[in-house]
Amino acid sequence: MRRINAGTFLIALGIVGSVGSLAYPVFYSWPHRFDAVKATQAAPAQTVNTRWGPLTAADRDLVVRVRLAGLWEIPAGQQAIERAPTNAVKEAGDHLMVGHNDLDKRVRIIAADLGIELPNQPNAQQQGWLKELSAAQGKDYERKFANLLRSAHGKVFSVIAEVRSDTRNSLIRQLAADANQTVLDHITMLEKTGAVDFDAIANDAAKLLTASPTGPPPPLPGVSPAPAPPVRPTGDPGLTSSPSALSTGTDVNTNRAGALGFGQRAAVAERDLTGQSELPQVNAAQFPATQATVPPSHAATRSSGGH
Repeated sequence: MRRINAGTFLIALGIVGSVGSLAYPVFYSWPHRFDAVKATQAAPAQTVNTRWGPLTAADRDLVVRVRLAGLWEIPAGQQAIERAPTNAVKEAGDHLMVGHNDLDKRVRIIAADLGIELPNQPNAQQQGWLKELSAAQGKDYERKFANLLRSAHGKVFSVIAEVRSDTRNSLIRQLAADANQTVLDHITMLEKTGAVDFDAIANDAAKLLTASPTGPPPPLPGVSPAPAPPVRPTGDPGLTSSPSALSTGTDVNTNRAGALGFGQRAAVAERDLTGQSELPQVNAAQFPATQATVPPSHAATRSSGGH
């Protein structure tokens, strides 16, 4: 029997290793051979192309959130006007109704253009808020009104900003800009009631943090930082625009007349939306001091997050 010397053994071992290294990727990747195809097939389900640009899931979610906001904040605003113990709360309720009446007109047009189904009832959480407000009285009502609505507006504020920053759809971009302006106005009016618990809002926000915030270290008592120099352009660039007016800290201008951003479709309120009323409506039996039911032709509801 012929002996196998060490050199022959090593050569054979090298051949086996080479074949194995070539075969391994084939056997390993075979079960996943269609993953890339599946990924490209799944993408259109989340993002669709429209004449105004790609429409993502986040874009559609914002449209639904804006609609849902009106469905509970308009009744909440009307309730505040009718029941609030102070003029500041009544005024905040007035702003809620006016702002969301305007946004609702816009969002119904955009939803019709983009083929997005809208809910016609507040979601379960919003219905719970309305019932909580309906059961409250006097100062307790004022406190709950200010804090429930201020918390909801604060949470959606960052969502609007993110969509405004990332969307490639021109209709969604305009809606986000309008919603941002309205939400800021409502936040300001709710804070003017003097009933907002800022500590509770900050604590709720801290619970959602997943990483340590970045930024400069906290200031030291008795130590003043060096003054920062002004940032100015060099030379004379021939600027033509004017800076925004300084805020008084109490008022936010939400007048959007003449700045609808929908090309020639400036007459938003006159657009024929068959079966739709001027204000989004909810079931009056569920929430005292609210409006009537939605027409049967628009009975579809959707449970999605809203502010």
